Order: sequence, then structure tokens, then C-alpha cells
Amino acid sequence: MSSSQLPDDVPLPERIRRDFAHAWGEIGAAWGVAPSTAAVQGYLLVHGGPLTEPEVRRALGMSHRAASLALTQCEEWGLIIRAEAPRRSGQRGPAAVAWEVAGDHWEWFRRVAAARRERETDPVLPVLRRCVRQASQVGEPGAELEARLRTLLDFVERFDRGVEVFVRGDPAAIEHLFLALDRLDGPSVGRVWALVGELSAEELANALTALAKLPPTGVRRLVGLADQPVLLKLLGLG
Repeated sequence: MSSSQLPDDVPLPERIRRDFAHAWGEIGAAWGVAPSTAAVQGYLLVHGGPLTEPEVRRALGMSHRAASLALTQCEEWGLIIRAEAPRRSGQRGPAAVAWEVAGDHWEWFRRVAAARRERETDPVLPVLRRCVRQASQVGEPGAELEARLRTLLDFVERFDRGVEVFVRGDPAAIEHLFLALDRLDGPSVGRVWALVGELSAEELANALTALAKLPPTGVRRLVGLADQPVLLKLLGLG
């Protein structure tokens, strides 16, 4: 139900919440999430507290079945969690189960990425591996096909591993990473990508492994030394 169809006595903040929820639902397909599921998450995102199924249903003009299904799917995606205590929603009878948004924005973002990896990438890998085995058994006639399939398999495996590394991060750490990227100016971004292109995968992995062994104080000292003229001169950069 759009804001133009709402009764006149619905407060403006509630109209805005419902408009946002419906707009959020319209872009749900871009995430691979059903529009109704995204709309429910969007409403909970801006509502600011736990809500029961009847409250969600009335706010978004959904049927009981549609609202229940959307809440279930939101829970499966990791977008919402059940509130610790049941809640009364203005109807007779016992208090009902209530839902609220899971953690902060970075937490549900991480959960969506993990769910999409599980639903979209993980099922593809066994199929690709089976096809590679079958092509390898054909012999010379299947050599070109096997090569193409292996290239695709390598890509999907590396992409899958990259997503896995990302979603294993703590939400606060993921936020810090994006904050750091946001503070990089254009020339710095270009130099970072140029550096990544110049170093081999082994060199990059070794550098990250070495960095991961250092405590935060050690990393701060290392970064502080990077701009020291003496060190730059020793490295032939001064």
C-alpha cells in the first residue's frame, strides 16, 4: 500500500517508513531477495524496534500468509532475529513472537553476503567439478572443453574463497575496512591497484601473512616508518 492510498490519519513519519519499505522491496531482486522479503526488512530497518507479524502485515498491507513467509525468509537470510521477549500488538490473546533487525547494517550486510554465497556459489562448484572430470575422461576430443571448464572452475573457486574470507570478518572490522577505503583519494587508489598488479600473488600473500602476524602496535610502527626519509633512502626510494 503506497502512501497515497493510506488513510489521512496515518502520521507522516509512518508514511515515510512505508514508502521506504516498498522502495526497498522493489530493489530486492537486485540482491536475489524476493521483493516482499526485502520490503519487510526495509520496514524493520527504519521502524526502530521489534514488531510482530500482525504489525508488519497491517503496515505493509500484506496477507497473513505473505507476511509470515516474508518474515521466515528474512530470518533464513539472517536479516532479522527473534526478539528475546514476546510482544503484544494491540490484539486480544497472548503476546506474539516479535522480530527485529539483526545487529547493525554491517552485520546484516555480512549475513546477506554469506547467504548468497551459500545459495548461489556453493551449488555451482560440484557441478563444475563433475563436468571437468567428465571432460577429462573423453580424451583428445574433450581437451578444449576441459580447458574451458577448468578456467571457469578456477574463477569460481577463487571468487568463492574471496567471499568466504570477507564474510568471516567481524562486522566492526568490515566497517573499518570500508571507512579506510572511503578515505583514500583517487591517486592513492590508482597506486594501490598498480602495486597489486606489479606484485605476484605469492608476494602479496606473503606480505599479508607477515602483516597478520604483527600486533596492532607493530603495524602502526611499520606504517609510521614508511614515510621516514632514512628508510626510504635505504630502500632506494629517497
